[in-house]
Amino acid sequence: MALFLDTRLLLRKVKDLRCLTPRRNRVKEKWAATRVKHPPTSLALQHFDATYSAQLGQLWPSVRAALLSEKKYGALLNNFSHDAVVADFEAQGCRDFVSDADTEAQPCEVATEKESSCVSMKNSDTDGQQLSPLQLSPHIKCLVFPRGDLTRFKPARPDAYGLLGYYLMDAASVLPCLALDVQGGHSVLDLCAAPGGKTLALLQTQSIGFLCVNDTSVSRTLRMRKVLCNYIPKPFLTDQKIRITSFDGTKWGEIEKNTFDRVLVDVPCTTDRHSLMEDDNNIFNKIRTSERRRLPQLQLELLLAGIEAACPGGEIVYSTCTLSQIQNLSVVEQAIYLAREKHGIHLQVVDLRPLKHMFRKTFHFASDLHLGEMVIPHLAANFGPIYMCKLRRLT
Repeated sequence: MALFLDTRLLLRKVKDLRCLTPRRNRVKEKWAATRVKHPPTSLALQHFDATYSAQLGQLWPSVRAALLSEKKYGALLNNFSHDAVVADFEAQGCRDFVSDADTEAQPCEVATEKESSCVSMKNSDTDGQQLSPLQLSPHIKCLVFPRGDLTRFKPARPDAYGLLGYYLMDAASVLPCLALDVQGGHSVLDLCAAPGGKTLALLQTQSIGFLCVNDTSVSRTLRMRKVLCNYIPKPFLTDQKIRITSFDGTKWGEIEKNTFDRVLVDVPCTTDRHSLMEDDNNIFNKIRTSERRRLPQLQLELLLAGIEAACPGGEIVYSTCTLSQIQNLSVVEQAIYLAREKHGIHLQVVDLRPLKHMFRKTFHFASDLHLGEMVIPHLAANFGPIYMCKLRRLT
């Protein structure tokens, strides 16, 4: 009898155990239901392989490898902080790439009016001429580790006043701010400012008379305001010399025409490196297909608005973090044409070869672009991509 009871108990335990153990096909079915068949990063890579292999040719495999590798950062020093961090960074082998620029004779910086045919600004009749080095702000400092050194910067810590001593960003993102050439007393518009790195770089010039910081997204603007509060003293942020807004940037020509000495138009783009590395908030997500396809039109509208916002004689820098010709050169070409035909605004393209010459020791630049300059990722100098083109408004 005891043996019979023990057997029944054992069978009941085996039966209970079988009920608790999931069937193999049931587990597989669950995995299949939750697995993403085509993650956005995979879709982005397929798209880039198809477009950039044709655009970059033999250069694409090396750029591709760099984009899929860990990128390098720069530490933008905060002049408002009282932390002395430079000596520590220099002891680790860092250098300020801005002050370490190559200041030897550079190609001539020529700005010629763009016709509808969008003739190259780098004509052969200007080659061979020389120009003294660009006059860069002595206050912007961005530290980087040597070429090939992938050492990571430690997160910044607050000083005695609660301000952080440096901001970590792609060092190539500082270049559009340097190209903008802010001088003492200039009024400046940062049209698409979030997350705020370029705004911080502009503030480091200590030359701005008035700064308007805008981003279309209210949530991104709020996050950007928090970032700025970590680096800029509150009295300075609440000063009438800084205005933070959240308007539709494409309508800025209707809000403030002919107003600003300098305009930075750092537009939303496919953000190539993020698209390849992060599935979260990825523009190549299938549900964002229409948004991605509309990017060139949005970029064009933003650049036109920035052009209208600039005063005659003012300068505009257009920038992206993509390699795409459709989002870079094509947008600028269309904007130059439409600004003249629809708004009667004539523009000159400022040759940025002097800037390229100055920072060739730090960044790897694309060659033979007929419009603007571009930092392309390279395993030994894994910054970018950053495209930039500078326009000067004549009328």
